[in-house]
Amino acid sequence: MKIGIVGLPNVGKSTLFNAITKAGAESANYPFCTIDPNVGVVTVPDDRLEELRVMNNSQKVIATAIEFVDIAGLVRGASKGEGLGNKFLSHIREVDAIAHVVRCFEDGNIVHVEGSVGPIRDMETINLELIFADLELLERRIERSKKVAKSGDKMVQRELEIIEKVKGILESNRLIHEKDFTEEEWEFVKLLQLLTAKPTLYIANVSEEDLVGEENQMVKELKEHVKDDDAEVILVCAKIEEEIAQLEDDEKQMFLEELGLQQSGLDRVIQAGYKLLGLITYLTTGPQETRAWTITEGTKAPQAAGKIHTDFEKGFIRAEITSFEDLKKAGSPSAAKEKGLTRLEGKDYVMKDGDVVLFRFNV
Repeated sequence: MKIGIVGLPNVGKSTLFNAITKAGAESANYPFCTIDPNVGVVTVPDDRLEELRVMNNSQKVIATAIEFVDIAGLVRGASKGEGLGNKFLSHIREVDAIAHVVRCFEDGNIVHVEGSVGPIRDMETINLELIFADLELLERRIERSKKVAKSGDKMVQRELEIIEKVKGILESNRLIHEKDFTEEEWEFVKLLQLLTAKPTLYIANVSEEDLVGEENQMVKELKEHVKDDDAEVILVCAKIEEEIAQLEDDEKQMFLEELGLQQSGLDRVIQAGYKLLGLITYLTTGPQETRAWTITEGTKAPQAAGKIHTDFEKGFIRAEITSFEDLKKAGSPSAAKEKGLTRLEGKDYVMKDGDVVLFRFNV
């Protein structure tokens, strides 16, 4: 999974990126300090892996991973080449989802590219640039399709109708959402690779004081503004995340407890990203290795097996499945079997988050 971190310059994007990837992307108090998109891969925290490792005395643990792309700050007019322009809009096309960082704190020492802090204005500035870029792409597509449609090609005529519908939504300054389309229409819309159709979550970068306790007015207004889009707003203090990133795991937990937080901003962003893209995790475990695997919600057992190796899918016979919670209660795989908690599932079984699986196959 690849998530692009976007936002205006100096809203905390690179600070957040540095924190969650420990990749050290340059962060400075001026626009365009991030010239090339920085890419960092971070493991997804999952407490279940350590419990399974201990249970099975596994030699190693492999967590699933998420890729963050720190995309340079966009500015008003980017779709027309302002600032660093279209180059960075193209980088957004390559990601699966967008994490849109919005500054929700005042600090006279940090320059704001618009001259003042305004979360909704800032958010709309970015969204409008994505809309303009998509409209330009659609205009070219419409021009080509109209020429073909004249021949009477019914499929192209139908595609043209959907493109015109998308264009109408964008011209009303709205982002594209699945709920605006039929299933058939949405399948085609996905093929258009629109920036405005990317699943989006908003990260409100707040001060340390505003992270715990009552939300500040800027955060409240931001949440109200995006509620019709069913978009999630996650509160993060990029400065604190940067401090957490330097700590060992046991120190990190103590630090979070001192702040009155249950989990870090990174954990919340990853969980929201999984939810946004409809992803779940299944687990495999044994003496050699305990491992997490990411699949799309609704994936059936043979296709999940194919994530491990194509032979597993081709020669799939059945899957031995125990839910993690049942396995934890039983204490061991053998005890889970004795208690009848391990099930044999066939080709039509739809995988669930936390399934601990042993695939049987024959090629």
